[in-house]
Amino acid sequence: MPNIIHIETSTEVCSVALSSDGVVKFHRQNFDGPSHASLLGGYVEECLKHARENNIELHAVAVSGGPGSYTGLRIGVSEAKGLCFGLNLPLIAVSTLELLCCTAMFRVDTEDDALICPMIDARRMEVYAAVYNECLETVMPVGAYIVDENTFAEVLSQRKVIFCGNGAAKCREVINHPNAIFVDGVYPLATGMLALAERAFVRQQFSDVAYYEPFYLKEFVATTPKNKVL
Repeated sequence: MPNIIHIETSTEVCSVALSSDGVVKFHRQNFDGPSHASLLGGYVEECLKHARENNIELHAVAVSGGPGSYTGLRIGVSEAKGLCFGLNLPLIAVSTLELLCCTAMFRVDTEDDALICPMIDARRMEVYAAVYNECLETVMPVGAYIVDENTFAEVLSQRKVIFCGNGAAKCREVINHPNAIFVDGVYPLATGMLALAERAFVRQQFSDVAYYEPFYLKEFVATTPKNKVL
């Protein structure tokens, strides 16, 4: 398996990890707020030092590519690109929502066919979200959703839905359905990126280092489309 540096800065948490053969060998993380600019460089330097001291040859850099904080993503992607250019390594972009989804899967003991809805907080009652099934297939596409009692009504009428991420808490009182399960404490962390990054490496799904842009520059779905439960 490849040796990968993972960088995650999409929310208020700043984290870096080094994985080798599918195991986390080194990590640093901070939950105290948006201090990515002051922390990330030092975390990466420590990570590189650990790799050198343990003769770990790096094969790629993975970065969480959003959606998320404009400033956080910009800092994380810039750091990742710098590493790729300096060390001649390929860049792997990991969806922050898929990362949250995978993290939640290991946290929740529920029915096998439950859907997962990771949410990144935006302004007022808006969240960046998507709905996935247990195979990470998209049931509702990534979009900027204004949450009310009807936003996820169709999927909730058919299956249990696990809501997680830093946008889920403010939706707890609005989404009042017996099939809605809210899970606290699910953060996008570098230590959780391994499976998605390694899958992309094996498939050679690399991003162009020069032109890659994180999700804050993309256009999101403005209205909820007709849901299709897979």
